[in-house]
Amino acid sequence: MFSFKRFFKKDQSLAMRKFLIVGLGNIGPEYENTRHNVGFKILDEIAKTNNCFWEIKKLASYSTFKRKGRHFVMIKPSTFMNRSGKAVRHWALKEKIPLENILIITDELHLPYGTIRIKSKGSSAGHNGLKDIESELNTSNYSRLRFGIGQEFKVFDKVKFVLDPWSKDESEKLTERIKICGEAVLSFGLQGLQSSMNKFNGK
Repeated sequence: MFSFKRFFKKDQSLAMRKFLIVGLGNIGPEYENTRHNVGFKILDEIAKTNNCFWEIKKLASYSTFKRKGRHFVMIKPSTFMNRSGKAVRHWALKEKIPLENILIITDELHLPYGTIRIKSKGSSAGHNGLKDIESELNTSNYSRLRFGIGQEFKVFDKVKFVLDPWSKDESEKLTERIKICGEAVLSFGLQGLQSSMNKFNGK
């Protein structure tokens, strides 16, 4: 059975300064401004802020930058949401990034709109992208940043809801919320998971 701990036994000090930041979403212009693609949107904002560009590589769009001695590798899987785990595993192994330095950014239907929740582990909560990552990594013990897309009204078709574009009210607040998520991602790499949870959860 595959084990990240065994794989990264060597060169651990170098690996601990490197982070894999994964934004979940679906490729294609028809999905670009949908709620399900907020992971892509957050990474696009981080790339813009850090003056880095996207390259089309194996299984993902790839970008990277350094900050205060930390190396951030960002990917937007091109495998579509339901096969996100394949890209996560490939790039974690290729870049030799340990499990504890992986952060998955995803939408969360069960949180109020714009709410940020960082966790060190947890269930997929029915999210197909997270299910596939858990399957490929053989564990649910990976960090995730969940961005609330929850609604005040009852949704009868959840698939349609997450694949619909942002509402006008949501769009007006989105830029500010995405900026905060970018700050949380940097905090994860520079200050650590626990500090980031304390600072950003519920913000």
